[in-house]
Amino acid sequence: MDPAVLRDDMVDSLQHDSKGVVRSAWLATAMRAVPREPFVGDQQAYSDRPFERMGTRVLSPSTAARLLEAVDPEADDEVLVVGAGVGYTAAVLAEQVGAASVQAIDITRRLVYEARSNLAEAGYGGVLVDRRDGADGLPEYAPYDRILLEAAAIEPPRALLTQLADDGRLVMPLGANEQTLAIVDSDGHAERLGSVAFQPMLVEGEQVDTVERNRTRREDREHAERAAQSRAGWEQDWIDWD
Repeated sequence: MDPAVLRDDMVDSLQHDSKGVVRSAWLATAMRAVPREPFVGDQQAYSDRPFERMGTRVLSPSTAARLLEAVDPEADDEVLVVGAGVGYTAAVLAEQVGAASVQAIDITRRLVYEARSNLAEAGYGGVLVDRRDGADGLPEYAPYDRILLEAAAIEPPRALLTQLADDGRLVMPLGANEQTLAIVDSDGHAERLGSVAFQPMLVEGEQVDTVERNRTRREDREHAERAAQSRAGWEQDWIDWD
């Protein structure tokens, strides 16, 4: 089937009352325009579910729509995406504000390469994607009218707040075990929009393509793995249970 038809069907379902996550005209237009195949592959392109790719969770279309509705960019906004992942949300934002007005960062180097490649294939090669620690943002291009953080944090990272324009907004999952989607202004005031579940924001050394530097955390995990694989008493061959 024609991918454009599949995109229309996807957006129609996201606009339907049963989901209702696409409400604005700009987002409907952008999601109908941006092909998902370069970002997620043909088989999973238009199914509304998350999945794993290259060690990161690729958002379902409905979850991406919730984030993007909260970002709500104007056509002349400067936008930063923290946690570029495979690059899809950056492409949708570029459809609204222009590729040159979107910067994206990710702490995982191979995801930066992946996002660059995907964006170029989809026609949004003008989006800048750089390898950075998300908590530091990208001050070289600040201030930003909109910042989208695609990972959970207990509180808004200070660097991101300082890189917001005076009337800008930071959209992020706020919290740890219990998270809410939040719109945060430059003063740190948060408007909460409902529950979400995201992976926590990574710090240097925690990304999947590097050596884990926290020895205690690594040892704890290794001990837990060994314990999980060890035999319980009733499984031991040398015990005569009869």
